Amino acid sequence: MRAEHSDRPSRRRPSGFLRGIREVLIILAIALVVSFVVRTFFFRAFLIPSGSMEETLQVNDRIFVNLLVDSEDRLERGDVVVFEDHYGWLPPTNVESNALYNALEVLGLYPSTSEQHLVKRIIGTSGDRISVEDGTGRLVVNGTLIDEPYLYPGDVGSDMDFDVTVPEGKLWVMGDHRGASGDSRSHINGPNNGFVDVPDVVGRAEVIAWPLPRWGTAGSNNEPFEQVPEP
Repeated sequence: MRAEHSDRPSRRRPSGFLRGIREVLIILAIALVVSFVVRTFFFRAFLIPSGSMEETLQVNDRIFVNLLVDSEDRLERGDVVVFEDHYGWLPPTNVESNALYNALEVLGLYPSTSEQHLVKRIIGTSGDRISVEDGTGRLVVNGTLIDEPYLYPGDVGSDMDFDVTVPEGKLWVMGDHRGASGDSRSHINGPNNGFVDVPDVVGRAEVIAWPLPRWGTAGSNNEPFEQVPEP
């Protein structure tokens, strides 16, 4: 009995090189999807461009921000947060486009270069009254003196006198390097009277990811405000 022969041509298997290319493309596609999900719902990278948060955050630190902490019921006094600048606190910037950086930015692996954001510490939330103690420069929140261990060496709570009550749905924010921070105090007579709208908060800074020697938490500290009564 003769063996049967098929007239159909045998299907060629892709070469090892082509299989390798296909696997790389699949991995890249999965990485893109995962990065998009993480960047959209969980974490996002930002670059620290100035010394307004020294020594907690240094110039050129890369931080990751928790996007899940962006609502009034989750934000607390002492949190370090990133927020969108809709108030004209920052001057316009002209950033040169770079294909590699743009790709990494889309993946959430490189800080945004085209958007205007600031990073500050929350000092007061809705209803809080914040003022400055005469003669010492220490902050007073709802009648409680605040000791701030994160301040830049030699700085006081504020060298500017103010007395404000935070409106509903807003925040009062300040940089840790009070002598070099254009924060809520500096814009008290500007749009929004120096307050930040809660919906403009992107999230809470969680981790300093780069440079590696500075790897660690991003400086949120709620302890100085633990004895502050609710307004």
